[in-house]
Amino acid sequence: MSRLPVIVGFGGFNAAGRSSGHHAFRRMVIESLPTAERQETLAGLGVMMGLLRCEAGVWTDVDGDALTLDDIESRFGQQILNGSLIRRIDPAFFDVDAAAWQKSATIEGEGGVQTFTLHSRELPEPVPANWQVTELEGRKVKVEISGAVDVKFDSYRDIPVKSAGQLPQGFDPSTLYNARFHPRALQLSVIAASDAVRSVGIDWATIAASVKPDQVGVYASNVMSQLDENGFGGLLQARLRGSRVTTKQCPLGLNSMPADFVNAYILGSVGHTAANAGACASFLYNLRSALEDIASGRCRVAVVGNAEAPITQEIIDGYATMGALGVEEKLKKIDNSETTDPRRSSRPFGENCGFTIAESAQYVVLMDDALALELGADIHGAVNDVFINADGFKKSISAPGPGNHITFAKAVASARAILGDEAIRKRSMVHAHGSSTPQNRVTESQIFDQIAEYFGIEHWPVAAIKSYVGHSLSPASADQLIASLGSFKYGLVPGIKTIDKVADDVHADRLNIPVADFKPDAPIDIAFLNSKGFGGNNATASVLSPRVVNEMLAKRYGGDAFAAYEKRREATRLKAAQYDKEALGGNFGTIYQFGEGLIDESQIELADGKLTLPGYAHPIDLDMPNRFADMV
Repeated sequence: MSRLPVIVGFGGFNAAGRSSGHHAFRRMVIESLPTAERQETLAGLGVMMGLLRCEAGVWTDVDGDALTLDDIESRFGQQILNGSLIRRIDPAFFDVDAAAWQKSATIEGEGGVQTFTLHSRELPEPVPANWQVTELEGRKVKVEISGAVDVKFDSYRDIPVKSAGQLPQGFDPSTLYNARFHPRALQLSVIAASDAVRSVGIDWATIAASVKPDQVGVYASNVMSQLDENGFGGLLQARLRGSRVTTKQCPLGLNSMPADFVNAYILGSVGHTAANAGACASFLYNLRSALEDIASGRCRVAVVGNAEAPITQEIIDGYATMGALGVEEKLKKIDNSETTDPRRSSRPFGENCGFTIAESAQYVVLMDDALALELGADIHGAVNDVFINADGFKKSISAPGPGNHITFAKAVASARAILGDEAIRKRSMVHAHGSSTPQNRVTESQIFDQIAEYFGIEHWPVAAIKSYVGHSLSPASADQLIASLGSFKYGLVPGIKTIDKVADDVHADRLNIPVADFKPDAPIDIAFLNSKGFGGNNATASVLSPRVVNEMLAKRYGGDAFAAYEKRREATRLKAAQYDKEALGGNFGTIYQFGEGLIDESQIELADGKLTLPGYAHPIDLDMPNRFADMV
């Protein structure tokens, strides 16, 4: 009997805000929400942005004046909306109109000789042969150079890319825990994984005590490593800038660090760990690993996610040079205007010119179905399957290929095998990769349309949330998964509001690509998450709604057992709601246990086919079965 990986918690942060409690999803569809939920989400964003405070359930401005939710919306609503989602790159990252760089030059003095003074410690080693050095007082030296010398001048240049998907304006993840010297992606990983774990509504200690230590798994990574000052970026730049490499830049730059930090500082896990990377499909690579381990019984609870912080000059420069990013001048040409709105730079399936880079960290907590019922966990959905296929021979590493036809067709077929044709045709939706490039809009829509025809699907709802939060690279499909959970709860397909209409070359005979939020007549029971990564890293997941999962579990375990589970679930929901209330007020209670609960290795015991760790409720079984008994 295969174990079903169910989603019992989710959290993270991106340009739409905090993911737990569906708040990031709410920000995307905020125009379509009832008043109370709209205002609550605005207030929570206002606290994150430093515009509001909340103490003991009372909302105030920064001066301490009490506010109602109506007051918040009328006074701060537009500022909160403008300070979230894709927008012009904040100067806190760098000045897009005057980004620092160094300009090379060759200078020569009059008469072929140049003379200047400097401190003796500033002399190059060794002194060039054409330098004549004379010592002066105060450890100064006079330098005379014969001939030309190559120099670099501090200069500034205009960056053609002006927008990105950034965390809500004013929100600083480093203030939520002791984040000294941590690269930004690791800061995001800590606060996102903590948000996901706390959203479960069951203390992690209770979860950990319910399984063997080696039945916990963490699957997390990023693609670009950590390329800011505190990671590989600072490591590679240090000597060229005349500064020193630090002890932390090299180890903290590794792309496995998101998993390592979750293990070491949030969960204290000694279980399985993995850091899969597959370009923009990396989250689905990690999700598939977790799914396979849970389904096989190797793992009973898994924390899966990715974190990426790519809003640096160097990364943007790299992708822009490839022609992959939407640049301001091209957007102006599309708009036939002298100006363009940076908030509309990502335009999936519309007239577009490149993707919009973004930062994000998203995590989900998975359990096998039996453990979820035992603990009374609240189930937000389940991962049916994840398929990964390459493209075969390629003429360009960045070009699309046939692998995505395979992954998507198999994902739909897999879901049909469980729920049947009617569910696929009437109650499913697609979360497209939707990168906002001209090539993507044609090739991805062709795949959807062809597969829709084969399975008899008409008017298939397609969402592309990169239009809201941008392309976060490794967590991009995690952004999609979080949004799909919101679609299950609210019955809404987020519209692509950055486009006026679908482009003429999009294959959409059997697709419904809405430009406004869309509510299908039937409930959304299945979401297909599609991801296309550089190098032929294609992946598609099928995710089942909580309504479907609950019906499946009631059938598997029987009515009485399921009713008992629902009773246990009440306390879980109350605790999760309490965390959501605290987080709305800015009290995230970020889990960060540095140097706490260390295991005394001298107390590890091996006896009777068991390995016992001090502080853990269950031993690890060493009586391993022979998986190759038929060969021995």
